Amino acid sequence: MKGRKLLMIPGPIEFEPDVMQAMAMATTSHVAPDFIEVFGNSLEHMREVWKSPKGQPFIVAGTGTLAMDMAIANLIEKDDNVLVISTGYFGKRFQDILTHYGANTTILEAPVGEVVPLEVIEKELKTKTYKALTITHVDTSTGVLVDPEPIAKLAKKYHVLSILDGVCSVAAETIHQDEWELDIVLTASQKAVGVPPGLALLMASEKAIQVWENRKTPVCNYYANWKNWLPIMKAYEARKPSYFGTPAVNLIVALETSLKIICKEGVQKRIERHQVLANAFRKGLASLHLEILPRSTEIAANSLTAVYYPKEIDGVALRSKIARSNVIIAGGLLSEIKTSYFRVGHMGSVSPNDLIAVLSALERALLALNYPFETGKSLNAFQTELLKFEE
Repeated sequence: MKGRKLLMIPGPIEFEPDVMQAMAMATTSHVAPDFIEVFGNSLEHMREVWKSPKGQPFIVAGTGTLAMDMAIANLIEKDDNVLVISTGYFGKRFQDILTHYGANTTILEAPVGEVVPLEVIEKELKTKTYKALTITHVDTSTGVLVDPEPIAKLAKKYHVLSILDGVCSVAAETIHQDEWELDIVLTASQKAVGVPPGLALLMASEKAIQVWENRKTPVCNYYANWKNWLPIMKAYEARKPSYFGTPAVNLIVALETSLKIICKEGVQKRIERHQVLANAFRKGLASLHLEILPRSTEIAANSLTAVYYPKEIDGVALRSKIARSNVIIAGGLLSEIKTSYFRVGHMGSVSPNDLIAVLSALERALLALNYPFETGKSLNAFQTELLKFEE
């Protein structure tokens, strides 16, 4: 880490050396046999990570927002009713995208740090015929974790499509797309999937593809239209050359590298590692009497933690002093409380040593700002919690 700072924001994250080396390879043709093999392998590995052997994967140059846009553009038509289940900033983004395509949206918005109760969701689903509902698995703005499985069951009960924003959850939280009958699970490359920014990743169920095929009106988006991308995905998976838009060659080589690393570790083991580290990190924070945004640890994400600044501490000064220790964390994102909290990402290749560095930098910053606490307490709490899982 000499000569650069440790990046501990909720994406982009720290990437594996092998992934960065893949990014540095000489760029090949997007229809070269070796690249076609890489692309095909990546599509197949996605099914393993998503737990969706029946799903149709899409790999498209773009961001997580493009993946959201692609889901809505292809499945939603003007005047469709869509229910948005929101736990923060990105639930509201779903509403913005849906409104752009002329959908009639109803948003169920949880209070900060909470989730929308299942009974509230079901009550709303009974009021009218909905085409789809959207779920933010982990909202990056709050660190709140939603359990998608019971919501997906409600969606099935009321014949509603389920769209899961897994931008901050895929490869860090438990997802069984086929078993839970989620119609869309989408993410972006720069989070727990472990690849630099630039890829929108999406898995569509057989039902979602059928709904798209049977839509009454044309898709009102050219770049995101599955009509253009589905033949490309099928061709690459069949190891045949094809072209619509030039793929991000080096990013896809890096994606294959990272997906292989994930699958070698084992998806379940990876999720358990994230969970152990997240819980230990929050034990460290609690020992300093710092409060997290989620109202309980049960709804706190494995992939990041949102933490309130102590009332007597200036947030800008705290982050600045942490940065002097060569650790970069993120400020708040939720507009109404943006200056009240900070966020730490702990996903992908994150290790105990990374989080020890964060807690150490945090303690030094708090000491410099005269915050009263017992020096070293967070490090002791963190490591004591980790030992429970190593014995």
